[in-house]
Amino acid sequence: MGFEEFVAERLDGLLRYATVLTDDPHLAQDIVQDVLLRAQQRWDGIDHPPTYVRRMVTNEYLSWRRRAVRRVVPSSHDVLDALGPPAADPAAAYDERDAMLGLLATLPRKQRAAVVLRYYENYSDAEIAAVLRCGASTVRSQISRALTTLRRAPHATTLTGAPE
Repeated sequence: MGFEEFVAERLDGLLRYATVLTDDPHLAQDIVQDVLLRAQQRWDGIDHPPTYVRRMVTNEYLSWRRRAVRRVVPSSHDVLDALGPPAADPAAAYDERDAMLGLLATLPRKQRAAVVLRYYENYSDAEIAAVLRCGASTVRSQISRALTTLRRAPHATTLTGAPE
């Protein structure tokens, strides 16, 4: 598969993934753009592009989080709605989505990445471990800690889509 085909097929998914990770649609676009520019330069040497590019997006997010200064994160329900179809009751879906994104934003960066990869991207422990470059047991531990934190959050019980 050529680079242009890959981008045509995967750009929306990469943007959605980066938006959920960053909770900032503009930063997500910047991360995906930077990653795709770097991937294009070495495209012929990439063995499995979907996994490799997703790992690049994750690493860029993790690097950005290390460098970033805490700031107010804008609500991203409008952007996520534009990237995917809304649920039957848009008002309830927006509220739940905002609440879940707010809860995810409270997690440490590796826990957040692990949860997003598991529940948003449906990755297995081994796939998450490959992306985060850690062991599968570390992935399970990160997800377990993250879910414990999410369950203890004050608004977690009102979410119908909260991970279990």
